Amino acid sequence: MGIHDRKEKEKEIRRNDIIDAAERIFFTKGYDHATMDDVAKEAEFSKRTVYVYFNSKEQIYFEIMTRGYKLLIAMLKTDAPKENANHAIAELEQMSLTLYRFSMEHPEYFSAIMEYENGELDFQKGVPVQSQEECYALGEELLGHLTGALEKGIAEGIIRGELDVVQTALVLWACMIGVFNIAKKKEKYIKNYHRTEPEELLSAAFQLIIRSIQTESGGSLR
Repeated sequence: MGIHDRKEKEKEIRRNDIIDAAERIFFTKGYDHATMDDVAKEAEFSKRTVYVYFNSKEQIYFEIMTRGYKLLIAMLKTDAPKENANHAIAELEQMSLTLYRFSMEHPEYFSAIMEYENGELDFQKGVPVQSQEECYALGEELLGHLTGALEKGIAEGIIRGELDVVQTALVLWACMIGVFNIAKKKEKYIKNYHRTEPEELLSAAFQLIIRSIQTESGGSLR
């Protein structure tokens, strides 16, 4: 390995060390309460060194979301039914189950993505375009899993053919994000006042959403 390659590798290691430190800070203190001083202290670097690699904590947040999206997409690929093994609705249901598993196994990444989905971090000034675009590209890849399943369902005749698949995918994502937020943040309330477990609420929401896009000949949902 040449001197240049070794220096680049050292930079990448240091960059990842800063992101790791930021994760620990953001996940414990919360993004809004965390500062670049906190990140620098946790990473055991000077604040000036941190700013060499990242312009702002917003940029680091995009890097953390990128990690979360990559992890979620990998889980979706692992959990996906084998080709032709199930129809599109089963595929959509598996996606919702994977999202739930992701929320349980990686709650910090899930919360980071939820905060982003419900926040106003898009196209922030001062955040390098590359950091934002990588995150957006992964978001579009995630949306592509939904649009692919919807297109499959239309071809199978079990999802209404007049639907715009991109708009429908965006609505499905927004609906499930909202339900997941309620299921996690109001879990105790829902259990105590409505005797409903989060899993039951998620299942009911999925059934309701699917019925709104399913054809009359789409078959029954379990």
